[in-house]
Amino acid sequence: MKIYAHSLLIIFLAGLISANLFFSAKISAVQQPSPNGAALYQSKCAQCHDARMERVPSRAIIAEFPVEQVIEALTTGVMKPQASGLSAAEIRAIAVYLNAQQSGATSKELANQCKLAAVPIKLTDSQWNGWGRDLDNSHFQPKPGLKPEDVPKLKVKWAFAYPGARTWGQPTIIGDRLYVTSSAGQVYCLNANTGCTYWQIEVKARARTALSVGALPSGTPAKFAAYFGDQAGNVHAVDAETGKPLWKTNVETHQFGRLTGAPILYKDRLYVPISSVEEVPGRNEKYECCKFRGAVAALDAYTGKLLWKSYSVTESLVAFKKNAAGTQQWGPAGGAVWSSPTIDVKRKVIYAATGNSYTDANTKGSDAIIAFDLETGKIKWSNQVTPKDNFLVSCWPNPTGNCPTEAGPDVDFGTSPILRTLPNGKQVILAGQKSGVIYALDPDNNGKILWQVKVGEGGALGGLEWGHAADTQNVYAAISDVVPQGKRNPGLAALNLVTGKQLWHVPTPKAVCSWGNEKCEPAQSAAITVIPGVVFSGAIDGHLRAYATKSGAIIWDFDTAAKPYNAVNGGTAKGGSLDVGAPTVANGMMYVNSGYGVFFGGAGNALLAFSVEGK
Repeated sequence: MKIYAHSLLIIFLAGLISANLFFSAKISAVQQPSPNGAALYQSKCAQCHDARMERVPSRAIIAEFPVEQVIEALTTGVMKPQASGLSAAEIRAIAVYLNAQQSGATSKELANQCKLAAVPIKLTDSQWNGWGRDLDNSHFQPKPGLKPEDVPKLKVKWAFAYPGARTWGQPTIIGDRLYVTSSAGQVYCLNANTGCTYWQIEVKARARTALSVGALPSGTPAKFAAYFGDQAGNVHAVDAETGKPLWKTNVETHQFGRLTGAPILYKDRLYVPISSVEEVPGRNEKYECCKFRGAVAALDAYTGKLLWKSYSVTESLVAFKKNAAGTQQWGPAGGAVWSSPTIDVKRKVIYAATGNSYTDANTKGSDAIIAFDLETGKIKWSNQVTPKDNFLVSCWPNPTGNCPTEAGPDVDFGTSPILRTLPNGKQVILAGQKSGVIYALDPDNNGKILWQVKVGEGGALGGLEWGHAADTQNVYAAISDVVPQGKRNPGLAALNLVTGKQLWHVPTPKAVCSWGNEKCEPAQSAAITVIPGVVFSGAIDGHLRAYATKSGAIIWDFDTAAKPYNAVNGGTAKGGSLDVGAPTVANGMMYVNSGYGVFFGGAGNALLAFSVEGK
């Protein structure tokens, strides 16, 4: 009995202690109110996101991001330095205040799974393989299965809704298969005719690059591999028929390194462009800016083994000064390669276009077209067209912290170089810059400029953003000019390949956005596609237009954001702004992602497939 009574006493006392701790915890919780997300946003974020700044998404844009995506950006992503000192609760409070929607379910169960097996892959089938369709990165489809007179009859055949994601990548077409990446870190293989799903995989990192598909030798685990990059610096190879992982290789360890441009496949090698977003955190006075250097890496396509990695910035990294806060500054840095490189089989080189410098430390590797040896990665020549383009985001009009003292205009080469053969057999490299200038360079004379023509006003989000296109006679340039240095000049222009003579320039029609006037822009920032007789170009206002190559006349105009679509995988697909990737065309059909909406424009999650009369 004594033992029993003693036990009861212990239990009773334990209960009192637990109750006391419980009430103490409640009192403590009352004494520590939840963080004020609005006040934190105003003190930490509003200066940039409430102002109309280059390459800074507005508060309205961020409000459309999933809560967890905002938290990721503040904890491990590009905004980590700005969130320094904030607790997890304070970071979540900011994300919730911004009225972001909780990220949608990314179910691992296949929605609308194809009932019939896919036909065997044939790389000789009609296709759009990779970013530019060919090694020249021309964005020209010579056999589209569409005639110019068919284009005005194009209608939506089916729509696919990215679950818990917004549109990012550019579709790849191989026969009856369509491959695409997403901002939620999922990769899909769909039936190109119906939109049903063959397979989907999750790679645990957001992915935006176009995929390239290639054959594997006998004895390997798969017959064909699909290659793509992610936002954590990883390159993936998966079985193109099943999605099963084959290998994964990390090519960039810098915390702000990103793979934005699509890897390009040639024979048994995969060439990978390496970019970064260090320009964003670099402005923070507590951040030791900057150490990232753009690069191109070559991997064994069968094993993923790194064969070489060659940097655009070849000067030694040094600690060259301290900022006003006493933080060490480094350089030179920058020269990001954020577009897919171009293969020159004849000269055995690969051409890469580079972005701006990040610091006052001079480099010859920024704003340049660089030729790397295919076998070794050694730089054979480099042509820097804009020296000292030193730039960090949000340094204007109040240059503080790490902002360069010699601020540049931020006129990266964001488009892939295009290699074209002229009627006389001579070849040229066509490069488009955010300055609004198109250059023709001589590949046989160290990239010497043959001609240059200014088609847009240019600026941080101006000029040529994501991709021009060229057929056998002309080069076509979509002009953004969202935030130019002077007068805006958005539209589409055509130039003669030989002389650079401008044949026509068609201004973008007045922007009419289905989401209203806020964030409504006429800019034509997205990459473009040309087929015989027709150029397709998308705009931030959600309109996808077709232009006659001879005159520039608009022969078809479709508002991809005008209404929601019943998605083949269930739910609703919502269109928005057209940006980054181009429409891809094969087998008489055209595919486009609608809803990028990162800096400007409307967000959405729609992949749209067009065919003649929607049949």
